[in-house]
Amino acid sequence: MSDMTDRAAPSDPPPMSKEWNYRPDLPLTNPSIFQWPPRPGFLLNWFYRNWLMLSERVLMVLGAVALWMFAYPSLDSARTFAVGWIAQVWLINIMLMLLVAGGLHWYFYMRRGQGKKLKFDHREPAKNNRLWNFSNQVHDNMFWSLTSGVGQLTAFQVVTMWLMANGYIPTITIAENPIWFVLGLILLPIWSAFHFYWIHRLLHVPFLYQRVHSLHHRNVNIGPWSGVSMHPVEHLLYMSTLMIHWIIPSHPIHLYFHVIYQGPGAAMTHTGYEDLLIKDKRSLALGTFYHQLHHRYYECNYGNQEMPWDRWFGTFHDGTEEGTQATRQRRRDMYTQKD
Repeated sequence: MSDMTDRAAPSDPPPMSKEWNYRPDLPLTNPSIFQWPPRPGFLLNWFYRNWLMLSERVLMVLGAVALWMFAYPSLDSARTFAVGWIAQVWLINIMLMLLVAGGLHWYFYMRRGQGKKLKFDHREPAKNNRLWNFSNQVHDNMFWSLTSGVGQLTAFQVVTMWLMANGYIPTITIAENPIWFVLGLILLPIWSAFHFYWIHRLLHVPFLYQRVHSLHHRNVNIGPWSGVSMHPVEHLLYMSTLMIHWIIPSHPIHLYFHVIYQGPGAAMTHTGYEDLLIKDKRSLALGTFYHQLHHRYYECNYGNQEMPWDRWFGTFHDGTEEGTQATRQRRRDMYTQKD
């Protein structure tokens, strides 16, 4: 890896504080669509930003359509389990992770495409540290992402394709169900956020945290390859979100969008930068300070900003010093109860 990662770019802005290289204005506002009373203007703006602009979600849907049309095997070939089409799905998923996680890592951490502008943490990925397999944070993250991560993502996808192909689960066509097709795309990230919050709370039970989830939390300073760098048990729980297609009528494009959202999409949200800048203009949303706080302080912000669970259940960290002290007390209480 180039030693460019160890040098500050000339355009790097000064750090905003001792704790953070960059952070948004604090306290964090509430961007959840689940607010009472409803705010029609806010909802329309949320829909416009996420679905009527070239957002990360729109890019993922376009990618899912392209994969459905040109890359993944047809459902006809998935009626029986066979090495050929299963290997094809696995290889495509490997290539997707290499393209997205590898591309983001190359641009932000090797090429230093925007220096440290909008980078949350001061630090670079760790090297020569025995905490990590191979004594290297990036290599450790790549190992877990490309082995168990892609492997289990592919397994859930393959089983779901087989179930669809054999009519064992409900499926739809775009021509006959255009409204549900569109609604399904909009609702899938909301379902994923709901599932993620509760699985994540489970993983922070001390027994599971120490034996399973701590592997992901080695990444206090996150990067693209840390998105799905997890223990195999955590992968099993995390990827189980795809089982929603076993119950709710879906189209293969819904499944492939969900696969991208859970796999390569996690690389985007763990980039360590808030946005991609093009000519100093924010052009694509990536990570959030909300989740960065979770990786720094652990017992807070288990979900994401779209769902209000952390606010409702008292686990929200708004980025302020008061929020940090409350989170540290919650962590002490959890482990005191364990003892």
